[in-house]
Amino acid sequence: MNYPVTPAVRLLRERQVAFEPRLYDYEERGGTRHSAESLGVDEHAVVKTLVMETDSRKPLVVLMHGDREVSTKTLARTLGVKAVSPCDPATAQKHTGYVVGGTSPFGTKARMPVYVERTIFGLPKIYINGGKRGFLVEIEPRVLRDVLNVEEVEVAI
Repeated sequence: MNYPVTPAVRLLRERQVAFEPRLYDYEERGGTRHSAESLGVDEHAVVKTLVMETDSRKPLVVLMHGDREVSTKTLARTLGVKAVSPCDPATAQKHTGYVVGGTSPFGTKARMPVYVERTIFGLPKIYINGGKRGFLVEIEPRVLRDVLNVEEVEVAI
């Protein structure tokens, strides 16, 4: 299968991670519901990569189930900061090197802390962005721990 070689793919190959490339037709504002439907998988197993920042403008990444939202209040409390909010697309792209809709937690430009919703590790497989719109990689959740410096959180709504 022909698939894009992104910084995320290069990192996964470098770490010798087994992954299954999954391509679909990207839809503006389609989100994880669209990618899950296109690939015929459960939206709960599609993991979104959210770039956020603290009130002191420190960037961070949150990995969340596609069918859940992040409670920024709970996240801020967990991190011991006043507030956490999503980055605007230009700022997110500056931190990650990826276009919004194609943001992968792997191979980001800047090193940022990565917070993963704890229940993601209970899934047999996850589908996470491979660094380009319309491109997910199917991996085992433990890969997140193996490749990224992650911290588990419970911040889903």
